[in-house]
Amino acid sequence: MTSSTVKPLAGKTAIVTGSTSGIGLGIASALAAAGANLVLNGFGDVSGAVAQIEALGVAAVHHGADMSKPAEIEAMVAFAIDRFGAVDVLVNNAGIQHVASIDEFPVEKWDAIIAINLSSAFHAMRVALPLMRERGWGRVINIASVHGLVGSAGKSAYVAAKHGIIGLTKVAALENARTGVTVNAICPGFVLTPLVQKQIDDVAHRDSISSDAARSKLLGEKQPSEQFVTPEQIGKLAVFLCSDGADEIRGASMQIDGGWTAQ
Repeated sequence: MTSSTVKPLAGKTAIVTGSTSGIGLGIASALAAAGANLVLNGFGDVSGAVAQIEALGVAAVHHGADMSKPAEIEAMVAFAIDRFGAVDVLVNNAGIQHVASIDEFPVEKWDAIIAINLSSAFHAMRVALPLMRERGWGRVINIASVHGLVGSAGKSAYVAAKHGIIGLTKVAALENARTGVTVNAICPGFVLTPLVQKQIDDVAHRDSISSDAARSKLLGEKQPSEQFVTPEQIGKLAVFLCSDGADEIRGASMQIDGGWTAQ
């Protein structure tokens, strides 16, 4: 085997939360293509997601942890260790969204978004980080958002959670700065996920325009490239953050947003 055929993450294990579709599945697929075994998490087409990862020549299993429940998150990490012997890469991607003004924001929606979009990352990290330090190497990648850097009206809980993820990322990076464990955040702009498709549909309905026109309107207001970021692009960035070239990238918030935050 030549060096060009060696997969950089061969023999390593990754957990990717919220990974049965969308961004999470894109990241999981990129890590699998780089050789990592995968623990998937989330709802939706579980068997299809597992099959997609296994087709890349690695082992894949699914754990159905409810990311709003700390005990289930702990069980997921324990499951990964029992199945594969380690957790080398942790990608905190699980997220939900709700749009409403602050004074009309349902309290239960606020609590759920903070729990799943922010607190779940804390609970997974507090369990996984000591294990990574023991092994002398690890990568934590928190999927934040441009909304971790800027705000948008109607998204108070999401923006608060994503700002929190970036702060949590910085603290964890500092606490592990003299170890082989790095912690970083990726901040995507608009990605064509079911969440964003719903926003397009809402704009189309509100403004009585076509879906294509609503798509252009949504992108044009925020993302100068007027192109969606793809899960595959985010996955490739995640793989880079797992490479030796990223050893001294610590506590970074890396935008992949078509120029959104350059404005």
